[in-house]
Amino acid sequence: MATVVTEKLSRLFINVRQVPQLLAPLSPSTVSSSEVPKVFWKPYIHTGYRPVQQTWRYYFSTLFQQHNEAINVWTHLVATLILLLRFQQLSRRVDFGQDLHAQPLLIIIVASITYLTFSTLAHLLQAKSEFWHYSFFFMDYVGVAIYQYGSALGHYYYAIEPSWHEKIKGFYMPAAVLLAWLSCAGSCYAKYRYHQSARLLSRLCQELPSGLAYMLDISPVVHRIFTAPPSEQADPALLYHKCQVLFFLIGAFFFSHPYPEKWFPGKCHFFGQSHQIFHVCLVLCTLAQIEAVVLDYESRRQIYSTLQGDLAHNFSALCLFTVTCSVLTAAYMARKVKNKLSFKEE
Repeated sequence: MATVVTEKLSRLFINVRQVPQLLAPLSPSTVSSSEVPKVFWKPYIHTGYRPVQQTWRYYFSTLFQQHNEAINVWTHLVATLILLLRFQQLSRRVDFGQDLHAQPLLIIIVASITYLTFSTLAHLLQAKSEFWHYSFFFMDYVGVAIYQYGSALGHYYYAIEPSWHEKIKGFYMPAAVLLAWLSCAGSCYAKYRYHQSARLLSRLCQELPSGLAYMLDISPVVHRIFTAPPSEQADPALLYHKCQVLFFLIGAFFFSHPYPEKWFPGKCHFFGQSHQIFHVCLVLCTLAQIEAVVLDYESRRQIYSTLQGDLAHNFSALCLFTVTCSVLTAAYMARKVKNKLSFKEE
């Protein structure tokens, strides 16, 4: 009996000693920018990159490792989990299946979860190869387009005042669809066509459509903020709307400007990058926005039911159209990338 126990303990000890060897392939150290293709380079970030051409298992395992995308992954992953819990809470008191006027609320929640999930996957898995780097970020841009449409719909359906609705009802939603798709297409094209050497052209392709989309999408909220009588200034929904605008504008600044890493080149490899600050601001914007829309859904039914009538199904169809156009655009650009990389290898 003692011999059997001794043999089992010996085998267990040998297996324990083998654990580092088993895990070693999953955790190669991060590398410098010179060891990855230029497409992965970030301004003023010189190291902290993950090596390319590792297994998918390795890239999933980096969720729990330190690298220059770790904060970007976790900010949107945590926000996704928060929204999933919020959606579970709402589903207990909102009849998303039977209440026609709850469909836009469902769309904006699902759109928010979608863009956060796609962003999480993009930042986690894009280091696999050049092709997957492009493909995952194209998918990320699809998520952004869906979220832009969901935001436009939520603001137009629930937050808008009758006076502003009368002025923009003829073009607002078609324009929201067009600008959401242009945002996706422009971002995909900028990613495919331009690199850091063409920063201005890249920003024009990516940020101009997104900026126009935001100005249109947020217009019902801005109009309501500036026209609300003093008695409504303390409305909780309005306060959340003000917060979402503030967080978005701060986030937009850090998305467009590489601070603070530009001030401290070589010091922000893992923490303190502008894109990380942008992620945090965008998460706060989204969470505030969802709370504002939920409060508007619950308190403004008499207003939006009169304004929107039975158009919710039409808006759901427009959402499906936006998704289809964006997915097809991203798939087309991914195919162009594949052809380009194949030609380069030849």
